Amino acid sequence: MGAIVLLPLGVDDSSLDRCLAALDAGTAAGTAVWLADDAQAGPRAQAVVQHWLAHTPLQAEYTRRARPLGEVAHLDEMLRACAGLDVAVLAPDSVPGAGWLDQLQACFARDASIATATPWCNAGETVAWPRMGEVNPVPEAPAALSQACAGMPPEHPELPSAVTHAVLVRGTARQRAGGLDADSYGGWSAALIDLGLRMAGLGWRNVLCETAFVARADEGRHAPGDLEALASRWPAWTPRLADFLMHDPLRAAREDLQLRYQRAIMPKAQGDLFGVASPLQEPHA
Repeated sequence: MGAIVLLPLGVDDSSLDRCLAALDAGTAAGTAVWLADDAQAGPRAQAVVQHWLAHTPLQAEYTRRARPLGEVAHLDEMLRACAGLDVAVLAPDSVPGAGWLDQLQACFARDASIATATPWCNAGETVAWPRMGEVNPVPEAPAALSQACAGMPPEHPELPSAVTHAVLVRGTARQRAGGLDADSYGGWSAALIDLGLRMAGLGWRNVLCETAFVARADEGRHAPGDLEALASRWPAWTPRLADFLMHDPLRAAREDLQLRYQRAIMPKAQGDLFGVASPLQEPHA
């Protein structure tokens, strides 16, 4: 069985609508998708979900708790229910590009030591593109960008940690590491970092999947106290992150993707520039 897409719902119905539309367009028909609602979605968001469920080509399920359990505890409950299956956790305000999940699964297939695979993102912190550590604008030509990503050499460099816009988590590694720590962290971002570091301690890797792109309007945020809890448990993590941001080992890959993206959009740009006739237009006699 392929990976399950897990989408924990938020309160923004407009972002959710965009996410679900992109999910339909960029994901293979029949893919298993679980919309998990920790009593967060309001009436409008629930209406968006019900309309989407009635029309999506994906194999989708929706569950809603009567009372909120908390972000990390709810995600851990969902992940445990998926047992040893690989799970792609997708932020509810993300916009996945064409082929995003296929590329993440191909990343896992290439290297059994990979525990988490994170795609590029315009607002992806360490994996942000085209400028690292910034909230870049959402790409204007997402199809061309997905095409450019798909042509990247699949080298899968190691990251300090996975990032929450989209991450594929290997089920066997997750089970060995013991799941998420809902007692120590209030937010998914810190809980994911902690999980990744525990899996790394067991010999797995947290990597960039440079052949996929998932857009997002803004970066995820840490819950109060989470950074302090991370620093206390993993004192080497903050210096490692700072060193990564300072030396930017992904710079060459970012520049390569920028060139590929420019080439992908160039035919259309040249057509606009020189007034090339549409193929639907009849040529003049």
